Amino acid sequence: MAFLEKPPFVLNNKGEIVVNLSTVERELLRQIFGDMRQLLLDDSDDGLKRLYPTAYHDDAERDAGYQALVHGELLEGRIAALEEVEGTLEESILTPEQLTLWMTSINGARLVLGTRLDVGEEDDLFDPDAPDAQPRIIYHHLGYLLEHVVSALTGTLPPATDSN
Repeated sequence: MAFLEKPPFVLNNKGEIVVNLSTVERELLRQIFGDMRQLLLDDSDDGLKRLYPTAYHDDAERDAGYQALVHGELLEGRIAALEEVEGTLEESILTPEQLTLWMTSINGARLVLGTRLDVGEEDDLFDPDAPDAQPRIIYHHLGYLLEHVVSALTGTLPPATDSN
């Protein structure tokens, strides 16, 4: 009989999210989110470009205006999400609202790491002996966590109602 581990995030019957992360996973996330906070505050890393997408691809001047308008608000939101996540990293139960902030932070870290690694859609497999194997493993693990966050949050949606 194969061993099946518990999913990292599970919706319980009270509408709460049960967190099944190991101490190692929590410590890794603490490090990743601390690094992410520093990157956001420095705001000079090319890996951040996926967090602030281009709004006007054909008009650099309009895009610069858009970025000036929204960048500060997006940055504040990401920092606030990281603060909430860092404050709840040791919790065993989260609210859907807290898990949504986890989703924002995990996704942001994954986007930055994927940009740095120049990950493409065909990058499912990689060489475990390659110099970038460890960050690629982390990238894939963040994707795994993100998948389970979405699954847990989807379970919190009310059932569809039949309008007939």
